[in-house]
Amino acid sequence: MNSIFLRIYGGMCAALVLVAVLGVLALHLLNQTRGEQYRERLAHGTFSLMADNLRPMNDTERRRALAVWARLLGIPLELQVLSQAELDLGQRTRVLRGQVLVEQTGPHAAKVYRLVSDGEQLALVGEVRQISEQLARATIYLLADELVRYPVAEQPERLAQLKQEKGFGFDLRLMTVDQADMDEDQRRRVSEGDTVMALGKGGDSIRVFAGMVGTPWVLEIGPLYQMNPYPPEWLVLIAALGLSLIGLIVYLLVRQLERRLRGLESAATQIAQGSLETRVPARGADSVGRLASAFNGMAEHLQQLLAIQRELVRAVSHELRTPVARLRFGLEMLGSASTPQARDKYLAGMDHDIEDLDRLVDEMLTYARLEQGSPALNFQRLDLDALVSQVIEELGPLRAGVTVERGLCLSAADCDGAWVEAEPRFLHRALQNLVGNAMRHARSRVTVSYQVGQLRCRIDVEDDGPGVPEAAWERVFKPFLRLDDSRARASGGHGLGLSIVRRIIHWHDGRALIGKSKSLGGACFSLSWPRHQDRS
Repeated sequence: MNSIFLRIYGGMCAALVLVAVLGVLALHLLNQTRGEQYRERLAHGTFSLMADNLRPMNDTERRRALAVWARLLGIPLELQVLSQAELDLGQRTRVLRGQVLVEQTGPHAAKVYRLVSDGEQLALVGEVRQISEQLARATIYLLADELVRYPVAEQPERLAQLKQEKGFGFDLRLMTVDQADMDEDQRRRVSEGDTVMALGKGGDSIRVFAGMVGTPWVLEIGPLYQMNPYPPEWLVLIAALGLSLIGLIVYLLVRQLERRLRGLESAATQIAQGSLETRVPARGADSVGRLASAFNGMAEHLQQLLAIQRELVRAVSHELRTPVARLRFGLEMLGSASTPQARDKYLAGMDHDIEDLDRLVDEMLTYARLEQGSPALNFQRLDLDALVSQVIEELGPLRAGVTVERGLCLSAADCDGAWVEAEPRFLHRALQNLVGNAMRHARSRVTVSYQVGQLRCRIDVEDDGPGVPEAAWERVFKPFLRLDDSRARASGGHGLGLSIVRRIIHWHDGRALIGKSKSLGGACFSLSWPRHQDRS
């Protein structure tokens, strides 16, 4: 499965199938619970009314009442001690709390339990084999038997009390014949004392009407709604619609994602084939947009590195050609030298060329090592004043006519002398390169200054030479670059010294800058870095 769409859609389908299986189980449990609640709601009022009527009776009266009610309901009724009933602890607890328990014993059969006497642990038990209109007639008989004990005017209020007290799960109302929602035939049958069952207006319910003998009232029960379980077919249909909708949405989302990823793949292939200028559109702030931006940055960096590499190869080839040509010339002239003095002259020139090659190789190795990444820097507490003095002492005598001296050296009052944190070997090399570069281009004078503050420190190397044009201030730090005017080739060097300086100060989390010397009029190179290094 190489398609992102198929992967995501397949995973979502598997998740939806799992949810559907769990949904079927949940639907079964839900229908089972709803069925129990529905049956208990229908039976609660009738059985509560019978059980409450049995409570004050003696044994003979109870047997007589059970026989009458059994004929009315069409189901067997008995009194049973709870300890003898086949009920678990939870079911027995519900009965003891006064709830009506309906225990299903078959597809259409159930046993109904209702507590009669808490002290005697007696429960009224009825075995319902099939729900019929006889149950409705028996309920009407029981209600009528209760209502006839009250005056006609108080019967509606008493019926409302019975509904509330006995917990009937359906509506009970008393109304006149004219108020009842029946046709003429149904009104006639009710007036004759018959019980009428009528469908509700929507056809999904049943209402039962019965006349109250000796009163103007008609008792209406209902509407009674049939408990319709949720069909599994609905779940299948919902799952199919859900899969289709999810598939469409995922496809629309993933199609754009795949198109953008194909663009990245195509760009990477073109770069691998040598087309380094290839870029991808970096649209949006999402993950793919950030990936495209990072890819473009990587491609830009790679292109720059390869360009620098080509420049380095060309520059190294050019730099090596001159001393090698001089060596070859010296060897040819050495063979034709006629006097010892001439031979010594050519040997000295060849030795100078070899030293030049050695310095070039050393600078190239140093620059390559620094360009590869951060070297193992061993930051130490370093006396900047002592370092400046050391470099001046080492390089001062190398060029006659040029004086190297200390400039303005300042340390803040709250600083413990001129102590800074740096890598001694590399910082020494950077300062040597700056001073050596200044000495090559100075007319007569070079100054080295420093400033040490609480947070940062700075070294300035100035000369009185021709200076560097402002347009070349940034380019002068590039490798193998030597300006043809103020910094002529006659001054020597290979064009790597300043590149090494910038790289060293970069690993000190600092900056190398160039400007114009205000005091000497020539160039001013500055190194600035944090006084305390983060060693984490």
